[in-house]
Amino acid sequence: MKRPILIHPDPRLKKLAPPITDLSDDLRLLADDMLETMYAAPGIGLAAPQIGVDTRLIVMDCVKAEGPRRAPWPCSTPRSSPKATTRSIYEEGCLSIPDIYADVERPAEVTVRWIDPNGTEKQETFDGLWATCLQHEIDHLNGIMFIDYLTPLRRQLITRKMVKLKKDRAREKA
Repeated sequence: MKRPILIHPDPRLKKLAPPITDLSDDLRLLADDMLETMYAAPGIGLAAPQIGVDTRLIVMDCVKAEGPRRAPWPCSTPRSSPKATTRSIYEEGCLSIPDIYADVERPAEVTVRWIDPNGTEKQETFDGLWATCLQHEIDHLNGIMFIDYLTPLRRQLITRKMVKLKKDRAREKA
């Protein structure tokens, strides 16, 4: 089921999400809903707080292709650590900040530990777009958005645009 995505500014996007303690069928259904929401948006990553669910669950698919090439990846309670001192810059966007993009510098490689939908703890090292997307989504679980890496002035301008967008959308629904 496709779910509505919260738009910045929203206080739920700035909260630290608690860890998952029970891998239930409801959690697997939530991951399925998040993937459907992410693909429909369209996007390559989505964190549970972005749909108003306060838990440490992210979904991603950086393959960016339709059909059998998709690589949906649900990940609960992820923890990351930079693998190398090398940094990379990617133009990032966010489903909670539609149509806004900015260059963000992050570690080029990251090692991530997570729990898969079957309850198995895993660890893998990622680079390129996957590393950037993972760090972006894990930031969401910690109440951090990509605009927090920008200058205060740029952040303020983006926030004003999002406030206007939310008002415009509310008027359209009324």
